[in-house]
Amino acid sequence: MVVSGLPVRNGNLHAREIARMSLALLDAVFKFKIRHRPADQLKLRIGIHSGPVCAGVVGLKMPRYCLFGDTVNTASRMESNGLPLRIHVSPFTRNILQEHGTFHLQMRGAVEMKGKGSVTTFWLLGEKDSPYNIRQQGYNVHPVSETPFFPHP
Repeated sequence: MVVSGLPVRNGNLHAREIARMSLALLDAVFKFKIRHRPADQLKLRIGIHSGPVCAGVVGLKMPRYCLFGDTVNTASRMESNGLPLRIHVSPFTRNILQEHGTFHLQMRGAVEMKGKGSVTTFWLLGEKDSPYNIRQQGYNVHPVSETPFFPHP
């Protein structure tokens, strides 16, 4: 899990930073070759959600920084209800990303989420003038399965 805006708040910049990092990670996964299985593709799923969290250090013998709350659970649901090689975005994060005016989002549609009911979600496809734009990189989205496919050279 990656967090932006903690412990120092950064307003609505958190969504932009997480979206950019997600696009960069996905780009790296597209280019990554599994040495012992060159015909196979690593399949990363990314889910993004924005909101308040409770954070603190937990443990005495092995202390670790932990996050708690509904935002954490919803981000986890976005990832688990997403698809391989896709960035699944909640409607709340989508609204924040639209304020920046540079991100390319596509409506996925209604998705049933445990504890949330039916939620209209979105795919993050890239950012204007960014090298990490899925379509600019030549990766196409398969119309039926909604997962990127790689044309053979």
